[in-house]
Amino acid sequence: MITVKTFTFNAYSENTYLLYDETKECVIIDPGMYEGFEQNELAAFIKNENLKPVLLLNTHCHLDHVFGNKFIFDTYGLKPQFHEGELPIINAIPGYAPSMGFTRYEVSPLPDTFLPETGTITFGNSTLSLIFAPGHSPAHLCFYSKADHILMGGDVLFYGSIGRTDLPGGNHQQLIQNISDKLFVLPDETKVYPGHGPATSIGFEKQHNPFF
Repeated sequence: MITVKTFTFNAYSENTYLLYDETKECVIIDPGMYEGFEQNELAAFIKNENLKPVLLLNTHCHLDHVFGNKFIFDTYGLKPQFHEGELPIINAIPGYAPSMGFTRYEVSPLPDTFLPETGTITFGNSTLSLIFAPGHSPAHLCFYSKADHILMGGDVLFYGSIGRTDLPGGNHQQLIQNISDKLFVLPDETKVYPGHGPATSIGFEKQHNPFF
């Protein structure tokens, strides 16, 4: 049984997630910590809950989702895992972060292991399936637990909205298609944990999302 802990970090109010189960192994998804107090908040929770971080996953590599990658590597020895198609996105960050006011961006380590478009990831007693859903970014992945009815959706689908598609590598039609073909086929009760804003469900978005 997966427990999801949500943190909201950085100037973009980005949702950073910890997933853990009864084994106390935990997965860190999209660490957005930029300030020291944000790093401390995440580390304190991990320590207080006696968790053992075993995986660092990025749904995609826009700067607000990878601010904390270096801290996680330094603290827990974990390199990020994401789809290889996100490399140009993460490699571009040092060139533009200062102009956006992020002068203290710590360059993320690069993966030893890239994630494929389909397959599974395991930690503890839990399994996450990969769902390849580009459109917001060129090689965006979502992480789905069938057993726990949860989708870690990154910036694909939001409560009443969808990810923006005006950034490099974005494609509006592709995003709409992927949500329709790959996310809306999941069970209605699937809870969606997005990269920004409140959680929602597949059933609610199928009925109420104005983009569909």
